[in-house]
Amino acid sequence: MKSLIKSVITLVCVCAVMASLLAVANIITAPIIEKNNNAAANEALLQVMPEGEGFEEIDISKFELPATVAQAYKEANGGYVFRLVTTGYKSNFIIMCGINADGTVSGAICLSSNETLGKEKTFGENFVGKNSDEVDTVDIISGATKTTEAYRNAVKDALNSAIILGGGSVDIRTEEQILADNLSSALPSANGKFTKLFIVETVEGIDKIYGATNETGYVCVVGEEFIGVDNNGNVITETSAENSQNIAAQIAKIKSSTIEKLDISGYTNIHKNVISISKTASGNYVVETKGAGYGIKGDDTYHPISGEYIVVRVSMTKDGKIIDCLTVSQAETDGIGSACADEKFYGQFVGKNESNYTEVDAISGATMTTDGYKNAIKYAFDAVKIIEGGSTDAE
Repeated sequence: MKSLIKSVITLVCVCAVMASLLAVANIITAPIIEKNNNAAANEALLQVMPEGEGFEEIDISKFELPATVAQAYKEANGGYVFRLVTTGYKSNFIIMCGINADGTVSGAICLSSNETLGKEKTFGENFVGKNSDEVDTVDIISGATKTTEAYRNAVKDALNSAIILGGGSVDIRTEEQILADNLSSALPSANGKFTKLFIVETVEGIDKIYGATNETGYVCVVGEEFIGVDNNGNVITETSAENSQNIAAQIAKIKSSTIEKLDISGYTNIHKNVISISKTASGNYVVETKGAGYGIKGDDTYHPISGEYIVVRVSMTKDGKIIDCLTVSQAETDGIGSACADEKFYGQFVGKNESNYTEVDAISGATMTTDGYKNAIKYAFDAVKIIEGGSTDAE
């Protein structure tokens, strides 16, 4: 028993001595570690602002800055340095960017990333000397669209943040936020929830139409105007009498439109990739078709899913003019071919016909996706020609 007690006492003493030694070591090494960390941080700051003479961290919680801004430093001569965390092809993409007192980029470097192609390692040098009006002139790198676009947007956030910290005012909302705010302002009863309508009738003088998901009305986009219309077709936003009259007529046309699915089983020469065809009472067509993009023709290098088509829905007049286009589903490479699901891409087909539908901007780095999408559109044109009694080379 005495031996056991002696062992316990010895162990306690050893632990106490070790704890004391660790505490002393921490007291000694903490300032050294802090100094080294500060030196590393200052080194990164000087990399993006080589002429900087002194940096002081800013409490960014006192400002409304872009979400990408994680830290901000004020430089003695009036410049700023920002550490930005964004998402490119993958998350945790960290960039350091310096902004001179005159509003130009002094430097930008990638501190860390999980990107696939490594294009972000030297991309920052393209921004040196650029101001907020010139950042968009920096070309996105083909094949690394998502990575380099994220980098460019982060630099824009740094430039905007420098304006804000300097006492200026700038709109830091994203395009999506601006659209949402404009829609809500035009039709408050929608409670901020809208869906872009897929149009099957030809409308005049309206660029886009959004419907409230709670069915309280619509918002029509005419140029830069967002015009609200209640569910009874009454225009509730102040606009010109001409606009008001036209919008009411076009909404009435859309609301009264009817559509019927056609039996295409008897048309043996309609391409096998045509899924369905419907026809409106006014004689327009809605064709759902599929194209073989990277999800079918590609390998598993960047995209593990195979055997999936791009499914496209297109509405068109009987003489072959596209009224609207929509990507229903796709399984293309995330961050590359998946751009076919963005309106910036599929919206290019609106207004096209069989002679010019291929004249659209291709998706950077996604040739198979772009070609597959165009083929899906071609099958739709061919199908309508067959239904209308025209000739086609479709299989």
